[in-house]
Amino acid sequence: MTLAAPALDCGYHRAGLCDSCTRIDVPYADQLARKDAAARAAVPGATWLPPQASAVEAFRNKAKMVAGGTIDAPTLGILDGERRGVDLRRCPLHEQPIRDALPVLAELVRDARVPPYSVPERRGELKHVLVTSSPDGELMVRFVLRSTEAVPRIAKRLAWLRERIPGLVVASASILPEHRAVVEGDVEVPLTHEQTLVMRLNGVPLALRPGGFFQTNTAVAAALYREATAWIDDVDPASVADLYCGVGGFALHAARPGRDVVGVETSAEAIAGAIETAAATATPARFVVGDATAADDTTVDADLVVVNPPRRGIGALAVRLEASRARHVVYSSCNPTTLARDLQAMPSLRPVRARMFDMFPHNDHAEVLVLLERVSDR
Repeated sequence: MTLAAPALDCGYHRAGLCDSCTRIDVPYADQLARKDAAARAAVPGATWLPPQASAVEAFRNKAKMVAGGTIDAPTLGILDGERRGVDLRRCPLHEQPIRDALPVLAELVRDARVPPYSVPERRGELKHVLVTSSPDGELMVRFVLRSTEAVPRIAKRLAWLRERIPGLVVASASILPEHRAVVEGDVEVPLTHEQTLVMRLNGVPLALRPGGFFQTNTAVAAALYREATAWIDDVDPASVADLYCGVGGFALHAARPGRDVVGVETSAEAIAGAIETAAATATPARFVVGDATAADDTTVDADLVVVNPPRRGIGALAVRLEASRARHVVYSSCNPTTLARDLQAMPSLRPVRARMFDMFPHNDHAEVLVLLERVSDR
């Protein structure tokens, strides 16, 4: 009997250096079926479309690399059980421009004499290197540092870095002085004049700035926005509120002349990017900084509300949507468990259509898009 081949042959996984991809040994078709079944169980009653598959490698547009090792032999990857660095700079999940850039960035760390942060000893400067790749092959690089001490040495080598990484557009330092299990700090120090990376999806040039959220899988994100836009246009609402809007992906795709579109997001950097895109493309949408769960009643009462929350779901906002005048809700969830909980709090909003989007192959995470329709007027 011949067993089906693993989804992806990864040398790091075979060597026992990384077990982040918990389903990598499972054939991809089986991975997709498992996720689709879990999503369908969370949203009964909807008409389900076939799942949106992903490429099995080179699909991640961002790398969140933990710095480890020493100045002379830095590692970019993860930490092992003893909190020491494991180098994964050739991880096959990352898009090729990221794979090409990581060895150069490791060389910069060494040449600029930036000591990697040691978690056990709580000393050192460089905590993470964050790299994002655009559909046009351009890059944003962020150095997460404990202080600004190493910033001048990195800035001094910026011309060299751009020569070695021609696609580098945005570089900055994120300052994280505390010993915390987070990826970035609250203070951003620009290293390049340009601080916007254009993520061009479906012809919409979304403006991503340091600290702004963007979906990890560009191709699947583009499919997600296309699907949501088609559903929104089908019901043709006069007003749309995009809550947890990030850089405005759903709102900017849904905007039409004569349709009132507003996006709400806590991140000022993300909202600045959304405003930049709307202005550059003359898109009739407006964006405000604010807590989506505390959005004003006028916003929640839009004809159609889009919610794209973090894994914890929308919580109390579900109760407000249930009591609102919204005729439709488009819910994009990265956690079917909290999605199911939130749907139970909105019994007047019936699931009509649903689809699973595989943003993260080789594990059990899935993005689920659901169109809800109010079943009765009140």
